[in-house]
Amino acid sequence: MAKAPINPSEKARQNVDRLITNFCKNSGTTVHPEPGVTEGVAIGLAHHIDTLGRPLCPCRYYPDKTEEIKHRTWICPCDDMNVYKYCHCLLFVTAEGLPITEYLPEDHEGRTTYGLVQDPTPDKGRSLRHKAADREIERQARKS
Repeated sequence: MAKAPINPSEKARQNVDRLITNFCKNSGTTVHPEPGVTEGVAIGLAHHIDTLGRPLCPCRYYPDKTEEIKHRTWICPCDDMNVYKYCHCLLFVTAEGLPITEYLPEDHEGRTTYGLVQDPTPDKGRSLRHKAADREIERQARKS
């Protein structure tokens, strides 16, 4: 049986659109060149705003979404985006549609999947770069 389509509220969609626009500008990234990718992630984020009150990343599985929100790790823009400038959803990417992997640890799944993707705007984004060591500890301890 097919699930009913997710139809988030207009207010949540506007909030997500504003978040995406502002984050692209501040991080020097762009949305994915395939509109369906951006739309799918935006709908998921807006749905989570409506149902959870926060833009929890829709591209991951969480045994308990409410508990996950307390960690903040996967609230968009997620810690990986703010530390490494890496978006596993492919929402925030280079103009070619690739996620930036330059700052990821060598063994990170993004680095092994996409190889080295240089940051075209290294002067922008990564507001939590100083937390990279803490993020790596969390990434190893909480396989989320």
